[in-house]
Amino acid sequence: MIFAHDTDVALRTAAALVNTALEPDDTLTTTQDVRAFYDVWGWTGRHDGDDSEVTQVRSLRRRLHAVWLAADDVNATVELVNELLRTGRALPQLVEHGDFGWHIHATHADATLAQRMQVEAAMAFVDIIRAGELSRLRVCAADDCERVLVDLSRNRSRRYCEGGCGNRLAAAAYRSRRDG
Repeated sequence: MIFAHDTDVALRTAAALVNTALEPDDTLTTTQDVRAFYDVWGWTGRHDGDDSEVTQVRSLRRRLHAVWLAADDVNATVELVNELLRTGRALPQLVEHGDFGWHIHATHADATLAQRMQVEAAMAFVDIIRAGELSRLRVCAADDCERVLVDLSRNRSRRYCEGGCGNRLAAAAYRSRRDG
């Protein structure tokens, strides 16, 4: 494990959230979609389940995506992360629940889902920046894909998103060698 469990989960969750907007079809358009995302990624605390929440969560994706796009410029990334922390009213605190042991929640459990997502992602970005590991925030290397990813491999070798781009390109290269 490169980062603490909560950082790892927050980074992967932020990437998954950004990628809901980058799929061929937006996969986060209804209250049911937000509920499914909430459940799949193990969120706790407040979940309103209304259209306002959908709008807030969808709006957050653009701001998180900007962090990936700025990751080659630490100063620009720091500005974006600080803005996420400020506007999210971050208030880090240690909590223990479930099987996670002690970890950080950076907002009150009654904060809106979008606010909690924003601040949890920002706190994870803080860890990435402090560790000098911004290069782990990447955009998929496939020419026809814009999804984001977090390279948590030991040797920093992950290049493709979880959308199957790596397998698709490897299969295409194999066919080209076989047929060529």
